[in-house]
Amino acid sequence: MSLLTRTIALLILWSVATTALAQDPKLIEAAKKEGRLVLYGTMQTDIFELLHKAFQKKTGITIDYWRTSATKVTERALSEARAGKALFDLVMSTEDTTRIMLKEGILAKYDSPMSKDFPKDAIDPELGPRARNHIIGILYNKNIIKPGDAPKTVEDLVKPQYRGKLVMADPTLHTTTAQWLANVHKLIGKEKSEKFIRELAAMKPTFVESFNPAADRITSGEFPIGITYVYYVYLNGAKGAPIDYVRTGKFLGDASYLTLSHKAPHPNAAKAFIDFFLDEESMSIMAKAGEFVNRKGIYPPVPDADKIQFVEMDDLGEKMYAEKRKEFHKLFLQ
Repeated sequence: MSLLTRTIALLILWSVATTALAQDPKLIEAAKKEGRLVLYGTMQTDIFELLHKAFQKKTGITIDYWRTSATKVTERALSEARAGKALFDLVMSTEDTTRIMLKEGILAKYDSPMSKDFPKDAIDPELGPRARNHIIGILYNKNIIKPGDAPKTVEDLVKPQYRGKLVMADPTLHTTTAQWLANVHKLIGKEKSEKFIRELAAMKPTFVESFNPAADRITSGEFPIGITYVYYVYLNGAKGAPIDYVRTGKFLGDASYLTLSHKAPHPNAAKAFIDFFLDEESMSIMAKAGEFVNRKGIYPPVPDADKIQFVEMDDLGEKMYAEKRKEFHKLFLQ
């Protein structure tokens, strides 16, 4: 073995050892005895599987992962907790839905030692570090809409040529879409936003369950344009999909948190995974797979990702959601 090869091997071993030592050995030992954990989350299964494999390689711990929309994560977690039969250790969801669960008292605070590596303004006193940003934009199929003919602004989405050709998650059911509509004034102003929402409803968009099927319908060409997460440009594009997003400069989005159940069946394994999830290795894995992680200088392979200006959406709360859903039902479905 050459000197260079030995040096590289030693550096790799040092890197793995350093990451392992960054976590509390007693916590890891207790976690290994539990052997598994249950997580309800919103992350794409293929991306999460990369994290699962890396974590399992380090600890031997298996993760039972159930992936769905933020709304359904919240509904299932609350339903189990209220029935006194909570099966989950962790939930990974948007900030607004996580705060709903926090208010219900089903989450516990865990101060991970990895929090020190995040900017202070990215750490919530109750929820911990904001690990990822869910950035929402307008995506379109380049085989149907040429880039030169694509919308240039959010308001362009309601031009007549897109009537009946738009797909989006149902704002009367999908929490994050309702939140996006309620916050669009941050991009175009209050007066314009009210007009935009009315005109968007008049476009008669086709509704789907969540952002994932919206992106799939755009990818397949069934619908040429829609509202969904920007990272699908990379996720679906890596599979050959001819999709791109409208460069609007500012983009609304939500933060994503990984939080501990107040009655976690496997608390040590859950805490060990939170520590792993927040470390640099995990953040890099997610970014390379298309996620917008909340660490400076780490970007996903989405074109012009470094130029995106993230505008965090305001929380609505359960009462406001109920009001907005009624409002959107009247506008979009009647």
